Amino acid sequence: MKVTQEKLPASRIGLEIEVTPEMSKQVYDKTLQKFARSANIPGFRKGKVPTKILTSQYGRSLKAAALEELIDSSIKQAIEQEKIDALGNIELRSPFEQLLEQFEPGTVVTISAALDVPPDANLTQYTGLSVQAEEIPYDASRVDEVLEGYRDRLATRVPVEGRPAQEKDLAVVDFNGRLVSEGDEEVAEIPGGSATDFELELSEGRFIPGFIDGIIGMNVGETKEVNATFPDPYMQADLAGKPAVFTVTLKEIKEKELPELDDDFAQEVSEFETLEALRESLDTRFKKEAEDKTRQNKQQAFLDELVKHLEVDLPESLIRREVDYMITQTAMQLEQQGMDIKKMFSAEVINSLRDRTRPEAITRIQRTMALGEIAKKESIKVEESELEAKITEVLADIGDDANIDRKRLREVLDEDLLKEKIFDWLEANNTLELVPEGTLTKETPTEEAVEELEPASSQTIDVEAVATVEAEDAPAEAEVAEESAKATKGKSSRSKKASKTDAEAEVAEEAEASDEGEEAKKKATAKKKTTRKAKADDAEAEDADA
Repeated sequence: MKVTQEKLPASRIGLEIEVTPEMSKQVYDKTLQKFARSANIPGFRKGKVPTKILTSQYGRSLKAAALEELIDSSIKQAIEQEKIDALGNIELRSPFEQLLEQFEPGTVVTISAALDVPPDANLTQYTGLSVQAEEIPYDASRVDEVLEGYRDRLATRVPVEGRPAQEKDLAVVDFNGRLVSEGDEEVAEIPGGSATDFELELSEGRFIPGFIDGIIGMNVGETKEVNATFPDPYMQADLAGKPAVFTVTLKEIKEKELPELDDDFAQEVSEFETLEALRESLDTRFKKEAEDKTRQNKQQAFLDELVKHLEVDLPESLIRREVDYMITQTAMQLEQQGMDIKKMFSAEVINSLRDRTRPEAITRIQRTMALGEIAKKESIKVEESELEAKITEVLADIGDDANIDRKRLREVLDEDLLKEKIFDWLEANNTLELVPEGTLTKETPTEEAVEELEPASSQTIDVEAVATVEAEDAPAEAEVAEESAKATKGKSSRSKKASKTDAEAEVAEEAEASDEGEEAKKKATAKKKTTRKAKADDAEAEDADA
């Protein structure tokens, strides 16, 4: 079979395939046999219909079916014959109707098609670069913050009598919220904006602005109208910036009685026998976390700069595949957070996500290709001994885990080690300036897209959502929930990445980070039990789940 190739834009190639008379006749005859076996023509048994009757009855349909089969098989054969690394997105360049009119079994058929192939990349510069990255400092105060958070989680609730509510108290309230117009005319109740026996801490940021201040000073049994305003922006856009009035009844006031910071406390909240050991563990983890974040920032800085010097014409199929993969990962994350993705992911939402995700998908592909070009040009590779040593180290950390995909673990570690080597090479051959944290930080398109998507999961206001305006508004408990899980976690994050056989390492890490953050939000808004023992049981259960 004669095949002529033509280079096309967007990393595509055109194929002109000359199908031999023998092949066209063979495919037509096979199609004819299929029709004969299934044709239901009065007066004839299936499989016994004469050829002339078949061709007269199904002439055009028969030729069309044969031509479709001929096109598919000839393109597949051409790809194999020419040893083409096809990515997909195969399109017929010859109009099908025109081919059908010209098609005669037993004659030469010329088929013109196009398909995507891996792009050729040219990295014009990767040495002599100057980049900036944020340095994340180690903050020793986080250890005390987390320990105080542990104490708060295990605090005993003690009823308070004879005084009004004050800051830091725990208040049990009934409330009902209504939106108001500028003229203070009541408009409508807020869907989901009411609750009974709702416990909240009277601290800044635990409810929409104005609500907490309105409760402070109230006495048990008192009912009061409290004015509050939804922040702008707000996770439900139709409420952003709008004033509201809440009818609040204060039913109970409690104080927190915190446990002592001692060895018994350390044993209750962690796997450590002493408070000193717990402190050392947290201290070590936070130091490593700061170092890891700084390292990630350095890598990000190099990746952003490398993309500027990369010349590549990406095929549409590669972009589309990456976009769909990223959307799938987003859906998985939201589903793990308990959201109904079938309701959230309408055709309109998916199309919007595709548009929003496309730029980042292109950037991700470009980054991967840039690193690959450096590894190829500088002969950077992972030695088998290095990989085996890393696998042994990680497996020792993981322990006996039947859910680990060893093959995937090997792939993940190989990718990670290669990336580390490439970044080490980049740092040694370029100029890197570390700048203070917050200097360069900006939100990525994917984060914005997910934030916009999440509110679509519900058309009503969840009481817990009203109570926690943003994750940052309740930092103590959110961080405690996260740090408690991490402090007692024995398995390496590599095991999680390895168990996700269809996930790339980079995305798996992002998904893990997102999942942990969302889990922290859930824990931060969970209602509290009333005894220290119950709190301790809760803490252990949460750590075990994590």
